[in-house]
Amino acid sequence: MQELDAVLELLAMLVTDVRTVALLALLAVAAVSDWRFYRIPNWLTFGGALFALVYGTLAARTPMAGAASAFGGLGVGFAAMVPFYVIGVMGAGDVKLMAMSGAFIGPEQTLMAVLFTFIAGGVAAMGFAIHRRRVGHMLANVKDAAQGVMFSSIAGIRPSGRIDASQSVGKLPYGICIAAGTAIEVLAHQLGYV
Repeated sequence: MQELDAVLELLAMLVTDVRTVALLALLAVAAVSDWRFYRIPNWLTFGGALFALVYGTLAARTPMAGAASAFGGLGVGFAAMVPFYVIGVMGAGDVKLMAMSGAFIGPEQTLMAVLFTFIAGGVAAMGFAIHRRRVGHMLANVKDAAQGVMFSSIAGIRPSGRIDASQSVGKLPYGICIAAGTAIEVLAHQLGYV
């Protein structure tokens, strides 16, 4: 019975926290948009980030601490994902979505959200490859991309993780993984697991 009370208390807290409700709603819209159109709209990421920065600054005990947390999370989310955009394995919308999420949850939680996002992405990619019966092909692509990035960095040239479209297993809407990873991190944080 105590577990049920704890879950109900968590749900009540999540529903009454404007920032958490806004973040989860924005993540849901981004996931649906990425699933349907392979695109995350700028109005969502920029508008969400602006809301998080302003709300985080004004709702904190001290505006300086709130601003530092919001801007720090935005920076961590951006910095964690931009290398994958640079090498061509992730879209700009994904980078902006993670940065926006970071502005809501702060730098420490953003690092955990990135970790959960990568785990969700790995599970989704494996499920995607299994569904298409192309696991061996996907693993060969991962190996080739990793070798290409490593050799490019050793040679001092800009790496590229892109592969020929004919070799691709398919396109994964990574916004769903970002939404899932971030939502799991927020809930795990509220429950005291991380």
